[in-house]
Amino acid sequence: MRTRTLRRAGLIAVATGAVATLAACSSTPAASVDDGAETPAATLAGPRIAVAYEGGILVLDGETLEPVADLDSEAFTRLNPAGDGRHVMVTMSEGFQVLDTAAGSADEPELTELIFAADTPGHVVRHGGKTILYADGTSDTTIFDTGALLTGDGELPETETVPGVEAHHGVSVVLEDGTFLTTVGNADGRTGISATDAAGAVIATSDACPGVHGEGTAADEAVVFGCEDGALLYRDGEILKLDAPDQPYGRMGNAYVSETSPLVVGDYKNDPDAEGYLLGAVTVIDTETGTLEVVDLPEGVEYTFRDIARGPEDLAYILSSDGSIHVFDPAAGEITDAYPVIDAWEGPAEWQDAHPAIVVVGDIAYVTEPAADAIHAVDLTTGEVLTSTTLDVTPNELAAAAG
Repeated sequence: MRTRTLRRAGLIAVATGAVATLAACSSTPAASVDDGAETPAATLAGPRIAVAYEGGILVLDGETLEPVADLDSEAFTRLNPAGDGRHVMVTMSEGFQVLDTAAGSADEPELTELIFAADTPGHVVRHGGKTILYADGTSDTTIFDTGALLTGDGELPETETVPGVEAHHGVSVVLEDGTFLTTVGNADGRTGISATDAAGAVIATSDACPGVHGEGTAADEAVVFGCEDGALLYRDGEILKLDAPDQPYGRMGNAYVSETSPLVVGDYKNDPDAEGYLLGAVTVIDTETGTLEVVDLPEGVEYTFRDIARGPEDLAYILSSDGSIHVFDPAAGEITDAYPVIDAWEGPAEWQDAHPAIVVVGDIAYVTEPAADAIHAVDLTTGEVLTSTTLDVTPNELAAAAG
């Protein structure tokens, strides 16, 4: 039985050396007046896009794509939305550092001094009003109310910590009724998942998921975890193993979900010895029927883990190495449209290397083009490229704050 520790997270001060260089943007407060008239209300910023580059993070205006802040960071950082429409979690050596993009406010962006301490910070999950942080070095899970950073007054919110058992690269999910799902593994490998109720009592376990990696929560809180030979589906207190058509190796490692759709789109690889990171097939998991299907993409349509996002009408949008966003209908299991956006590109030599990425806010997709030091905004309902901007840096990781 697991134990949970409730504690007030301490504030960790770090010397970030963050320097915000603000351009004229919609987040600039209105100038004060001294003639006795009422001061105009400050204009609130819209969406913001965080772009990591080597040694820094740019914060862009989501409408113009113009930089509004340039912040110092470590050489390589990963970015994950905190889930509150404003903050982004930055994986740093000391833990998850909070980036305030100032989306939806009249404030200035800053890489704050707030850090959720973690030994080897890994996955960030947002679901059911909770943000869940996983530390690979200890397998501890830190949980806090997603909206708490908005009212924290410069302090970290109260957190709940579920101690890990054996350290591994893993992930945890908390459902609305308090059910806690977490991966199981150790330094020698990862084997499956465990589900416990809000009191810590075991509901279900499975060790039938070699190399378990990634997760996604679909409609009605059906949760999928990827395996090297298929996937695990947790639904209504039970765990169901979904076998890949290729055995013993048919790996799904990342799940791309919409919480209003029962259909999960996952990446797929059936050759453990294949070189590079480009993939040419996807999985479609129907969480209602408990089925897994592999769909081969058309020739020339290949992608990496950074290149699939869910968007309008619960469709999947695949940024392919041919430079187009391919619209994938998971219900039909086929590509229905393609929108040219960037030049054709080759897969990265290492997964950390800068290569094109896509994130979606509403109907708008944001696409990076590292070869051109550029970023583009695309209307996914029409395929029109709305805005393109050339940056002074090479974009790598990408995260959006909707405001």
